[in-house]
Amino acid sequence: MDRLTSMAVFLKAVDLGSFAAAAEALEMSGPMVGKHVRFLEERLSARLIHRTTRRQSLTEFGQAYYERCRAVLAEADAADALAADQLSEPRGRLKVTMPALLGRHCVAPLLLKLAQKYPALELDLSFGDPVADLMEGGYDLAIRTGDLDEQSGMITRRIARQRMVVCGSRAYLKANGKPRTLDELGQHQALVYRRLGRARPWLFPRDGQPPREVWPAGRLRLDDLEAIADAAARGMGLAWLPSWLVRERLERGALVRVLGDEGELPYDCHALWLPTPRLPLKVRLAVDALAAALPKLVA
Repeated sequence: MDRLTSMAVFLKAVDLGSFAAAAEALEMSGPMVGKHVRFLEERLSARLIHRTTRRQSLTEFGQAYYERCRAVLAEADAADALAADQLSEPRGRLKVTMPALLGRHCVAPLLLKLAQKYPALELDLSFGDPVADLMEGGYDLAIRTGDLDEQSGMITRRIARQRMVVCGSRAYLKANGKPRTLDELGQHQALVYRRLGRARPWLFPRDGQPPREVWPAGRLRLDDLEAIADAAARGMGLAWLPSWLVRERLERGALVRVLGDEGELPYDCHALWLPTPRLPLKVRLAVDALAAALPKLVA
Protein backbone atom coordinates (compact mmCIF):
# COMPACT_ATOMS: atom_id res chain seq x y z
CA MET A 1 0.00 0.00 0.00
CA ASP A 2 1.02 3.60 -0.54
CA ARG A 3 2.19 5.10 2.74
CA LEU A 4 0.87 8.61 2.11
CA THR A 5 -2.55 7.25 1.16
CA SER A 6 -2.65 5.17 4.33
CA MET A 7 -1.68 8.22 6.38
CA ALA A 8 -4.52 10.19 4.80
CA VAL A 9 -7.01 7.41 5.58
CA PHE A 10 -5.71 7.23 9.17
CA LEU A 11 -6.17 11.00 9.61
CA LYS A 12 -9.69 10.87 8.22
CA ALA A 13 -10.63 8.00 10.56
CA VAL A 14 -9.36 10.00 13.53
CA ASP A 15 -10.96 13.29 12.45
CA LEU A 16 -14.38 11.72 11.84
CA GLY A 17 -14.28 9.40 14.84
CA SER A 18 -14.94 6.07 13.13
CA PHE A 19 -13.82 3.82 10.30
CA ALA A 20 -17.37 3.84 8.89
CA ALA A 21 -17.50 7.64 8.65
CA ALA A 22 -14.04 7.72 7.05
CA ALA A 23 -15.09 5.04 4.55
CA GLU A 24 -18.14 7.08 3.52
CA ALA A 25 -16.16 10.33 3.19
CA LEU A 26 -13.38 8.64 1.19
CA GLU A 27 -15.77 6.53 -0.90
CA MET A 28 -14.15 3.21 0.06
CA SER A 29 -15.26 0.22 2.10
CA GLY A 30 -14.94 0.02 5.88
CA PRO A 31 -12.64 -3.02 5.70
CA MET A 32 -10.34 -1.09 3.34
CA VAL A 33 -10.02 1.70 5.92
CA GLY A 34 -9.03 -0.96 8.45
CA LYS A 35 -6.43 -2.38 6.05
CA HIS A 36 -4.78 1.01 5.68
CA VAL A 37 -4.57 1.51 9.44
CA ARG A 38 -3.25 -2.02 9.98
CA PHE A 39 -0.65 -1.45 7.26
CA LEU A 40 0.70 1.52 9.22
CA GLU A 41 0.59 -0.33 12.53
CA GLU A 42 2.44 -3.34 11.10
CA ARG A 43 5.02 -1.10 9.45
CA LEU A 44 5.57 0.80 12.71
CA SER A 45 5.24 -2.24 14.97
CA ALA A 46 2.99 -0.16 17.20
CA ARG A 47 -0.74 0.20 17.80
CA LEU A 48 -2.20 3.53 16.70
CA ILE A 49 -5.87 3.20 17.66
CA HIS A 50 -7.70 1.41 20.45
CA ARG A 51 -11.01 0.15 19.04
CA THR A 52 -14.04 -1.42 20.66
CA THR A 53 -17.48 -2.12 19.22
CA ARG A 54 -18.67 1.27 20.49
CA ARG A 55 -15.76 3.70 20.34
CA GLN A 56 -12.21 4.31 19.27
CA SER A 57 -9.37 6.33 20.78
CA LEU A 58 -5.78 7.09 19.88
CA THR A 59 -2.95 5.47 21.77
CA GLU A 60 -0.26 7.76 23.16
CA PHE A 61 1.97 6.84 20.23
CA GLY A 62 -1.01 7.17 17.88
CA GLN A 63 -1.58 10.76 19.00
CA ALA A 64 2.04 11.71 18.30
CA TYR A 65 1.97 9.90 14.96
CA TYR A 66 -1.30 11.63 14.05
CA GLU A 67 0.29 15.07 14.52
CA ARG A 68 3.30 14.12 12.40
CA CYS A 69 1.09 12.66 9.67
CA ARG A 70 -0.92 15.88 9.50
CA ALA A 71 2.28 17.89 9.04
CA VAL A 72 3.63 15.48 6.41
CA LEU A 73 0.41 15.49 4.37
CA ALA A 74 0.18 19.29 4.56
CA GLU A 75 3.69 19.52 3.12
CA ALA A 76 2.81 16.98 0.42
CA ASP A 77 -0.28 18.99 -0.51
CA ALA A 78 1.79 22.17 -0.64
CA ALA A 79 4.31 20.45 -2.92
CA ASP A 80 1.51 19.26 -5.22
CA ALA A 81 0.00 22.74 -5.27
CA LEU A 82 3.38 24.24 -6.15
CA ALA A 83 3.78 21.80 -9.03
CA ALA A 84 0.25 22.53 -10.26
CA ASP A 85 0.92 26.27 -10.10
CA GLN A 86 4.06 25.85 -12.16
CA LEU A 87 2.15 23.83 -14.72
CA SER A 88 -0.65 26.45 -14.64
CA GLU A 89 -3.10 23.61 -15.09
CA PRO A 90 -5.59 22.77 -12.31
CA ARG A 91 -6.07 19.05 -11.98
CA GLY A 92 -7.72 16.52 -9.76
CA ARG A 93 -11.07 16.57 -7.98
CA LEU A 94 -12.67 19.84 -6.87
CA LYS A 95 -15.44 19.06 -4.38
CA VAL A 96 -17.90 21.92 -3.84
CA THR A 97 -21.06 22.28 -1.75
CA MET A 98 -23.60 25.00 -2.52
CA PRO A 99 -27.24 26.03 -1.98
CA ALA A 100 -29.49 24.01 -4.28
CA LEU A 101 -31.24 26.77 -6.24
CA LEU A 102 -28.36 29.25 -6.50
CA GLY A 103 -26.08 26.34 -7.33
CA ARG A 104 -28.17 24.95 -10.17
CA HIS A 105 -28.97 28.30 -11.75
CA CYS A 106 -25.79 30.29 -11.23
CA VAL A 107 -22.80 28.55 -9.61
CA ALA A 108 -22.73 25.19 -11.40
CA PRO A 109 -22.80 26.68 -14.94
CA LEU A 110 -19.70 28.74 -14.11
CA LEU A 111 -17.86 25.75 -12.65
CA LEU A 112 -18.80 23.62 -15.66
CA LYS A 113 -17.36 26.32 -17.89
CA LEU A 114 -14.15 26.14 -15.87
CA ALA A 115 -14.04 22.35 -16.26
CA GLN A 116 -14.47 22.72 -20.02
CA LYS A 117 -11.45 25.02 -20.07
CA TYR A 118 -9.29 22.64 -17.99
CA PRO A 119 -9.76 18.97 -19.04
CA ALA A 120 -7.68 17.65 -16.11
CA LEU A 121 -10.07 19.23 -13.59
CA GLU A 122 -12.69 16.93 -12.05
CA LEU A 123 -15.87 18.31 -10.45
CA ASP A 124 -17.79 16.81 -7.54
CA LEU A 125 -20.73 19.15 -6.89
CA SER A 126 -23.21 18.85 -4.04
CA PHE A 127 -26.49 20.78 -4.04
CA GLY A 128 -28.36 21.24 -0.77
CA ASP A 129 -29.60 23.95 1.56
CA PRO A 130 -28.51 22.30 4.85
CA VAL A 131 -25.06 23.65 5.70
CA ALA A 132 -22.45 20.94 5.16
CA ASP A 133 -19.31 20.51 7.28
CA LEU A 134 -16.30 21.07 5.00
CA MET A 135 -13.91 18.85 6.93
CA GLU A 136 -16.37 16.04 7.53
CA GLY A 137 -17.59 16.06 3.94
CA GLY A 138 -14.12 16.44 2.43
CA TYR A 139 -15.11 19.61 0.56
CA ASP A 140 -12.54 21.89 -1.03
CA LEU A 141 -14.96 24.80 -1.28
CA ALA A 142 -18.38 25.91 -0.04
CA ILE A 143 -20.69 28.59 -1.37
CA ARG A 144 -22.87 30.25 1.27
CA THR A 145 -25.41 33.07 1.30
CA GLY A 146 -26.36 35.35 4.15
CA ASP A 147 -25.10 35.15 7.72
CA LEU A 148 -21.70 33.53 8.32
CA ASP A 149 -21.71 33.62 12.12
CA GLU A 150 -21.39 29.81 12.36
CA GLN A 151 -18.42 29.60 10.00
CA SER A 152 -15.63 30.50 12.44
CA GLY A 153 -12.23 29.13 11.47
CA MET A 154 -12.96 29.28 7.75
CA ILE A 155 -11.33 31.48 5.14
CA THR A 156 -14.05 33.53 3.44
CA ARG A 157 -14.28 35.75 0.39
CA ARG A 158 -17.33 37.63 -0.80
CA ILE A 159 -17.92 36.69 -4.42
CA ALA A 160 -21.26 38.37 -5.19
CA ARG A 161 -24.15 40.34 -3.74
CA GLN A 162 -27.70 39.42 -4.65
CA ARG A 163 -30.80 41.52 -3.89
CA MET A 164 -33.90 40.28 -2.10
CA VAL A 165 -37.16 41.89 -3.25
CA VAL A 166 -40.86 41.68 -2.34
CA CYS A 167 -43.19 40.94 -5.22
CA GLY A 168 -46.67 39.72 -6.09
CA SER A 169 -48.88 39.15 -9.11
CA ARG A 170 -51.00 41.87 -10.67
CA ALA A 171 -54.11 39.86 -9.84
CA TYR A 172 -53.17 39.58 -6.17
CA LEU A 173 -52.33 43.29 -5.89
CA LYS A 174 -55.56 44.28 -7.64
CA ALA A 175 -57.61 42.17 -5.21
CA ASN A 176 -55.70 43.01 -2.03
CA GLY A 177 -54.00 46.32 -2.66
CA LYS A 178 -50.31 47.15 -2.78
CA PRO A 179 -48.44 47.56 0.53
CA ARG A 180 -46.85 51.00 0.82
CA THR A 181 -44.85 50.43 4.01
CA LEU A 182 -43.31 47.51 5.87
CA ASP A 183 -45.99 47.79 8.54
CA GLU A 184 -48.66 47.09 5.93
CA LEU A 185 -47.11 43.69 5.10
CA GLY A 186 -48.96 42.26 8.10
CA GLN A 187 -52.26 42.85 6.26
CA HIS A 188 -51.23 40.54 3.40
CA GLN A 189 -50.95 36.84 2.70
CA ALA A 190 -47.28 35.88 2.51
CA LEU A 191 -45.68 32.86 0.92
CA VAL A 192 -43.50 31.59 3.74
CA TYR A 193 -40.08 30.06 3.09
CA ARG A 194 -39.45 27.17 5.47
CA ARG A 195 -35.84 25.99 5.70
CA LEU A 196 -34.74 23.05 7.83
CA GLY A 197 -38.21 22.95 9.37
CA ARG A 198 -38.22 26.62 10.46
CA ALA A 199 -39.84 29.66 8.88
CA ARG A 200 -37.41 32.41 7.95
CA PRO A 201 -38.01 36.14 8.54
CA TRP A 202 -38.02 38.68 5.76
CA LEU A 203 -35.18 41.17 6.25
CA PHE A 204 -35.22 44.84 5.32
CA PRO A 205 -32.38 47.39 5.43
CA ARG A 206 -32.06 50.07 8.11
CA ASP A 207 -29.41 52.79 7.93
CA GLY A 208 -26.56 52.00 10.28
CA GLN A 209 -28.51 49.25 12.06
CA PRO A 210 -29.08 45.51 11.70
CA PRO A 211 -31.81 44.64 9.18
CA ARG A 212 -35.40 44.82 10.37
CA GLU A 213 -37.04 41.42 10.71
CA VAL A 214 -40.61 40.92 9.52
CA TRP A 215 -42.16 37.54 10.24
CA PRO A 216 -44.58 36.86 7.40
CA ALA A 217 -47.95 35.23 8.01
CA GLY A 218 -49.58 33.03 5.41
CA ARG A 219 -51.31 29.73 4.82
CA LEU A 220 -48.69 28.43 2.38
CA ARG A 221 -45.27 27.28 3.60
CA LEU A 222 -42.73 25.95 1.12
CA ASP A 223 -39.08 24.90 1.32
CA ASP A 224 -38.24 25.73 -2.31
CA LEU A 225 -37.83 29.31 -3.55
CA GLU A 226 -38.72 28.46 -7.15
CA ALA A 227 -42.01 26.96 -5.97
CA ILE A 228 -42.65 30.16 -4.01
CA ALA A 229 -42.06 32.22 -7.16
CA ASP A 230 -44.55 30.03 -9.07
CA ALA A 231 -47.14 30.40 -6.30
CA ALA A 232 -46.67 34.18 -6.26
CA ALA A 233 -47.20 34.32 -10.03
CA ARG A 234 -50.48 32.41 -9.51
CA GLY A 235 -51.71 35.15 -7.17
CA MET A 236 -51.38 33.20 -3.92
CA GLY A 237 -49.66 35.99 -1.98
CA LEU A 238 -46.57 38.15 -1.65
CA ALA A 239 -43.09 36.65 -1.82
CA TRP A 240 -39.60 37.72 -0.68
CA LEU A 241 -37.20 36.37 -3.26
CA PRO A 242 -33.80 36.92 -4.93
CA SER A 243 -34.17 39.38 -7.79
CA TRP A 244 -32.25 37.11 -10.20
CA LEU A 245 -34.76 34.32 -9.63
CA VAL A 246 -37.78 36.46 -10.56
CA ARG A 247 -36.08 38.68 -13.16
CA GLU A 248 -37.89 37.14 -16.16
CA ARG A 249 -41.25 37.12 -14.37
CA LEU A 250 -40.81 40.81 -13.49
CA GLU A 251 -39.81 41.69 -17.05
CA ARG A 252 -42.86 40.02 -18.61
CA GLY A 253 -45.23 41.33 -15.93
CA ALA A 254 -46.09 38.04 -14.25
CA LEU A 255 -44.84 39.60 -11.00
CA VAL A 256 -44.61 43.19 -9.79
CA ARG A 257 -42.16 44.60 -7.23
CA VAL A 258 -43.56 46.41 -4.23
CA LEU A 259 -42.09 48.70 -1.54
CA GLY A 260 -39.38 50.06 -3.87
CA ASP A 261 -35.92 50.52 -2.37
CA GLU A 262 -37.30 50.08 1.16
CA GLY A 263 -38.05 46.45 0.33
CA GLU A 264 -34.69 45.65 -1.29
CA LEU A 265 -32.02 43.96 0.84
CA PRO A 266 -28.45 43.28 -0.36
CA TYR A 267 -27.67 39.62 0.44
CA ASP A 268 -24.04 38.51 0.20
CA CYS A 269 -22.70 35.33 -1.36
CA HIS A 270 -19.41 33.98 0.00
CA ALA A 271 -16.89 31.32 -0.90
CA LEU A 272 -15.44 29.45 2.09
CA TRP A 273 -12.57 27.01 2.46
CA LEU A 274 -10.50 25.48 5.23
CA PRO A 275 -7.24 27.19 6.21
CA THR A 276 -4.27 25.78 4.31
CA PRO A 277 -0.60 26.79 4.02
CA ARG A 278 -1.00 27.11 0.26
CA LEU A 279 -4.34 27.40 -1.52
CA PRO A 280 -4.53 24.78 -4.31
CA LEU A 281 -4.66 26.22 -7.79
CA LYS A 282 -7.97 24.51 -8.57
CA VAL A 283 -9.63 26.25 -5.59
CA ARG A 284 -8.09 29.63 -6.35
CA LEU A 285 -9.16 29.53 -10.00
CA ALA A 286 -12.69 28.45 -9.05
CA VAL A 287 -13.07 31.29 -6.54
CA ASP A 288 -11.65 33.82 -9.00
CA ALA A 289 -14.00 32.60 -11.76
CA LEU A 290 -17.03 32.87 -9.49
CA ALA A 291 -16.03 36.32 -8.20
CA ALA A 292 -15.62 37.56 -11.78
CA ALA A 293 -18.86 36.21 -13.27
CA LEU A 294 -21.37 35.56 -10.49
CA PRO A 295 -22.16 39.24 -9.70
CA LYS A 296 -23.57 39.72 -13.20
CA LEU A 297 -25.80 36.65 -12.86
CA VAL A 298 -27.31 37.63 -9.50
CA ALA A 299 -27.48 41.42 -9.94
